[in-house]
Amino acid sequence: MKSNFRANLYAINDLRYENAPIPECMEDEVLVEVKCCGVCGSDLPRVYTKGTYHFPTVIGHEFAGKVAHDPKGELDGKKVAIFPLLPCFECESCKQGSYATCENYDYYGSRRDGGMSEYIAVKRWNILAMPDSLSYGEGAMCEPVSVGRHAVLKLDIKKGDKLLISGAGPIGIIAGQWAKSLGADKVYYFDIDQRKIDFAKSIGFEEYTEGDEISCVVEGTGHSEAIRRCLKAVKPAGRVVLMGNPAGEVNMAQDTYWYILRKELKLFGTWNSAYNDVQNDWKDSLTAMAEGKINVKPLITHRYDLSDCNAAFEMMKNRAEFYNKVMLVMNGGDENE
Repeated sequence: MKSNFRANLYAINDLRYENAPIPECMEDEVLVEVKCCGVCGSDLPRVYTKGTYHFPTVIGHEFAGKVAHDPKGELDGKKVAIFPLLPCFECESCKQGSYATCENYDYYGSRRDGGMSEYIAVKRWNILAMPDSLSYGEGAMCEPVSVGRHAVLKLDIKKGDKLLISGAGPIGIIAGQWAKSLGADKVYYFDIDQRKIDFAKSIGFEEYTEGDEISCVVEGTGHSEAIRRCLKAVKPAGRVVLMGNPAGEVNMAQDTYWYILRKELKLFGTWNSAYNDVQNDWKDSLTAMAEGKINVKPLITHRYDLSDCNAAFEMMKNRAEFYNKVMLVMNGGDENE
């Protein structure tokens, strides 16, 4: 029998590399041989502080691979990326195609077993065929690329705009690439980790200094002080997207709230990405990567074999090294790199 090694979270701070049977594949699913799975910043609290929705859970929602078996025989051998959200298809949001705001959604890697596994059965609806020119690592990056795109599109970027992004992690850097591709003149960053700022500068972006003219903002941290700084920086009638997922309470002082009022700012929230027939951030992201408009290769700073999953998480938790995107590889890794 083939192996099916996986990273299975049994409890907080109890991530086990273990072997398990290859999952059964239902008629509405395909069996995917996973090649790459990114470690999202949200995976760290899942492992070390808050856990998943039940235990055990195979974590990982940023993954790509090759179809090992399709009961219908249509996708066998295809390179695929996977949209990790499973909508209920019954609530009002789903009826409108707004699956990210589904009231009763499921999710690979947090609510059900995810992509840090050599094999996973995935709903056919969630499968996207990848352009052959893309590597599996790039395919696994389709999730953050889509999230970044979804946020930036809300800003209605115009030629000459100057964008400020708080947080120079993978999604923040990708959001900057999207903004540039849409006509932004300059993209500035601030971050509490100077190494991230230096990385952003090394690939063509700029460090924010108070007083720089800012026409629009993506707030990517969910921290109160970062929100205050963003609202202070943007010019009157500017546009602000709140993207950061807060780890704790978010508080707003009176003068911070006044920035919104007195500047007559336009504020938008963003959650996940669009995946429907009208707007499909995932298909557009795969196309943009294949055409070279979005380049995620420099962002993949670390690759670990799946068997070293605990070492990867420990490195990230302790910030032992600078990293941007950490990728777990399996089943021969990413042969296209």
